Amino acid sequence: MNPMTIAVIGCGTIANHAHIPSYLAHEHVKIKYFCDILKERAEAAVTKYECGEAITDYRQVVEDPEVVAVSICTPNASHASIAIECLRAGKHVLCEKPAARTYAEALEMQKVQHETGKVLNIGVVNRYNESVNRIKKMIQNGDLGEVYHVYASFRSHRSIPGLGGAFTTKSIAGGGALIDWGVHFLDIVMYCAGDPKPRTVTGQAYSKLGKDMSSYTYLKMWAGPPDYNGTYDVDDFVTALIRTEGPTISLNGAWAQNIGVEEMFIDFLGDKGGIRLNYGGDFTYFTATDGALTETTPKFTSGNMYQQEIDGFLECIRTGEKQPSHIDTVIKSSQIIQAIYDSSDKGEEVVIP
Repeated sequence: MNPMTIAVIGCGTIANHAHIPSYLAHEHVKIKYFCDILKERAEAAVTKYECGEAITDYRQVVEDPEVVAVSICTPNASHASIAIECLRAGKHVLCEKPAARTYAEALEMQKVQHETGKVLNIGVVNRYNESVNRIKKMIQNGDLGEVYHVYASFRSHRSIPGLGGAFTTKSIAGGGALIDWGVHFLDIVMYCAGDPKPRTVTGQAYSKLGKDMSSYTYLKMWAGPPDYNGTYDVDDFVTALIRTEGPTISLNGAWAQNIGVEEMFIDFLGDKGGIRLNYGGDFTYFTATDGALTETTPKFTSGNMYQQEIDGFLECIRTGEKQPSHIDTVIKSSQIIQAIYDSSDKGEEVVIP
């Protein structure tokens, strides 16, 4: 079997943590290019993984007919443009989350995917998480009865990433806590609930603790040190209520808040039972049996969800079968995130046609 030729565009944290090792675990995959605008990062990948060529211009990937598929691990601002060029050049695409900065950009990506027929999956990796899939199956089996509401909390004390950098610049990232963390939580909710159609959205996004950058106090900062000459124009707290054709969904999210307790969980509320999922961990099922209230925390072995994501991407290239992370499904999360931001800007509820 001839190896499938891959290119990785963007050689930062998620590429090195997830995409590259997962591709290299496949005997019949060859990484031809490591591409990054910072040449030293691309060269570091070549040295570390002992394969491929370091380049700085992704168009070299676009123009190479040998490349079958690409992983896009760049900042959000370039997701749409790179994905669209790759799709039109006949490449299959796995694009990291979020699909794009805005719903309009995500729609254009979906349109081009439909035109080209190439695979376009989005890196909503929790759809390959063992706990998440067990919860989805329990809901489908009726263990919770009617799931009427789901609540998501993704709140941390003071965890603004790279203050003043790409994460906190709206023109690059598209938003803050909601589009960075909230996309994962919202996508888990939608996936487990059967991806119901959203109907109305009311939301409010706040930019409070980070706007005076020089006085922002913190213990540690992921995604690099602060740049006090940079930009901070994104949300560090968000709250929303979403009505869907299935359950209602509510959320509270914070990169930074003046409460020193981290709360990262999702509650699925049903009329027969309920589940609390600890994000990235286990879950507990609550119900009543024979007149007694019971709690069960299942124990099981979990696989590597990043490996399963890459495995799924490669498999659907071979078979044409859609994965749960296909743009046609994930587009709903982009639509809801956009509606939360629009509702916040307008100060009113947004009706989704």
